[in-house]
Amino acid sequence: MFDDLPTLTHAEQQAAVEQIQQLMAQGISTAEAIKIIAQQIRHQKAHQPATDA
Repeated sequence: MFDDLPTLTHAEQQAAVEQIQQLMAQGISTAEAIKIIAQQIRHQKAHQPATDA
């Protein structure tokens, strides 16, 4: 399920957790909130210029 999820920095992980918590506070299930945020992250990372790390 998470095989295609890009590597995130600690700050990015924290931001994702906060977004998931906000969705859950709106009544969205944990699984659905994770799915939504994971899709957003994949989309952002796919359209982000590659960097040499």
